[in-house]
Amino acid sequence: MATAQHAIALDGYAILGAGSMHDQLSRAVGPAFDSEWQAFVESWNHLEPDPYLASVGLTRRRRHAVAYLDMEDGAVTFGPHEPHYQSQVYNALQGGIDRWFEPITDDIKNNVCLQGLLAFCAGLFVEQAPSVELWKIEIHQFRIEALPEKAGQPTPEGTHRDGVDFVAVTLIERHNILSGTTSVHSLSGEELAHFTLTRPLDTVLIDDQRLAHGVTAVSPDDPSELAWRDVLVITLKRVE
Repeated sequence: MATAQHAIALDGYAILGAGSMHDQLSRAVGPAFDSEWQAFVESWNHLEPDPYLASVGLTRRRRHAVAYLDMEDGAVTFGPHEPHYQSQVYNALQGGIDRWFEPITDDIKNNVCLQGLLAFCAGLFVEQAPSVELWKIEIHQFRIEALPEKAGQPTPEGTHRDGVDFVAVTLIERHNILSGTTSVHSLSGEELAHFTLTRPLDTVLIDDQRLAHGVTAVSPDDPSELAWRDVLVITLKRVE
């Protein structure tokens, strides 16, 4: 974790491989890891269509939840279901409106793998801003489906910032897809790095105040089979 904290402080981003993330998460979760991880991954098969993207002719499945990290006791507590909001400054495609998505189910909120990932991200990111007393956490489950006649768009808004302090993107599964290359950029637009999350638990951590990021479209490797890219996105934003 210290290496990732140093990379974020120095460069504004860090990449953690699946092996490192698996070791940290399995240690935190304990003997229940395999069964809990299987249930966590399977929950991506029950996401609901994004009705806002459908209105502009694009497809994506997702669920959403909000939690809070109180630094007084270090506890992460889920809040009531609420809309996801981004200003048009950060999302020119769909900013400026309250977007209501289906909630992440209670069994997944209580899944120890999600709890472990939340604790990991919180512990890593709060070191970058130790004076903050309260953090708002948003959790997004995404499935990008790729069709032979239409590539899947992980970031239909293009290279962007999320309008938060920190972003963690963890790959859950890639099935029968090509591409899906992540890039990080300076605020002036210069590409600083690009890489592809290929293994479950490959993770990129980004300082959203300093960098923008994007992901290329995905297409089926075998056009005769279903194809998708599943990710978990966790964001932290300070509550003033």
